[in-house]
Amino acid sequence: MTERVREILSWYRSDNPGTLTNLARMLNHGRLAGTGRMVILPVDQGWEHGPVRSFGPNDAGYDPHYHFKMAIEAGLNAYAAPLGFLEAGAADFAGEVPLILKANNHDLLADEKDSWQALTASVKEAVRLGCAGVGLTIYPGSALRKEMYENLREYAEEAKSCGLAVVVWSYPRGSSISKEGETAIDVAGYAAQIACQLGAHIVKVKLPTDHIEQDAAKKVYEKEKIAIGTLADRVKHVVQCAFNGRRIVIFSGGAKKENDQDVFEECKAIRAGGGFGSIIGRNTFQRKRNDALKFLDEIIKIYSK
Repeated sequence: MTERVREILSWYRSDNPGTLTNLARMLNHGRLAGTGRMVILPVDQGWEHGPVRSFGPNDAGYDPHYHFKMAIEAGLNAYAAPLGFLEAGAADFAGEVPLILKANNHDLLADEKDSWQALTASVKEAVRLGCAGVGLTIYPGSALRKEMYENLREYAEEAKSCGLAVVVWSYPRGSSISKEGETAIDVAGYAAQIACQLGAHIVKVKLPTDHIEQDAAKKVYEKEKIAIGTLADRVKHVVQCAFNGRRIVIFSGGAKKENDQDVFEECKAIRAGGGFGSIIGRNTFQRKRNDALKFLDEIIKIYSK
């Protein structure tokens, strides 16, 4: 156990030994083991975006085993997926990579001004599959956000009682927020704070832009001269909003980018801003296997420095 991992675990002293052990499982796994940095593979997109949009660019991705193998071979900290994908491979790859059960999901088969996540797996199923944690999405800004907050709080309480870590995808969206506002710096920081207040051990947010959505927040940014000019500045601020860095904050890789260097520069900014790492799905599994492994290898090298 490295001093860095011990330090991170000390931020969660209210949790039971089982939860601390599962956090340590992820922090001590893979090529970034012991560094306090994390790279996680999430594959919930088949549900969230549809199978053809997700796996059509690389049809190997239709096979659940492909993603287990990718996370293991690349030396990632964890692999996150919905119930079906995990059930299809958990026994075959038992103990080879920490698992995160994505316990709520949402489809795109109907237009929605205010998105909602349906609960699609139980804490009991996460324990049965040997998961280190559970993952849930909330949509700050949605008219349905209060119900999502209440559901997350209740689910997180049960998960923690069973010794599981709680990972929260905190993605602002909904009728009360603009499209540009979904990644605004003030909204991203707010989303991270909400997830932490609801008991998240690990918070996943999108990379923030320098747009400021709320007029009241803009006045404070300007008056206090809070630095948001560079991506590293904005990452630092979001981490600050997550209990001054006392919670693990990782950043989404987003849609697949044409230029790999753009992703690498984002990772460098995350590292420079004190972010804990990346959770990268489509930018990984929409590539052919060898290309994906090279891509992940470069990202891990960036976070290893």
